Amino acid sequence: MTLFEIVALYTALNILLLVYLSIRVIGVRKKNEIGLGDGGNEALLQRIRVQANFTEYAPIALLGLLLMASLGATPLWLHALGTAFTLGRVLHAFGLSKSIGATNPRVFGMMITFGVLIVEAGYLLFQVII
Repeated sequence: MTLFEIVALYTALNILLLVYLSIRVIGVRKKNEIGLGDGGNEALLQRIRVQANFTEYAPIALLGLLLMASLGATPLWLHALGTAFTLGRVLHAFGLSKSIGATNPRVFGMMITFGVLIVEAGYLLFQVII
């Protein structure tokens, strides 16, 4: 795989995760006939937040992966960070779907997500400064 194919792989996996999370929101909307907002429905609010949290982190993490590839990061770096980010997002989505409180999967998912973002930022800064 080329570096950009590796990025495409993790982008595709995260696109599929977003589609899945979106379908979960749509299902509750349809069942409860709520076209906009959460209509005071706690289950819908929870699913909206799971989806929204994903959309808050995925673009910058995947952009970081793409920029790393453009700067010649090794396949190992890209696979490690792509896998970790995707796993972190799955864990977070699972944990937040189960409870609005701090579940282990939710906490670990965010720790992994932040770890990936910090490593990406460090790599990019190192490449452009040094």
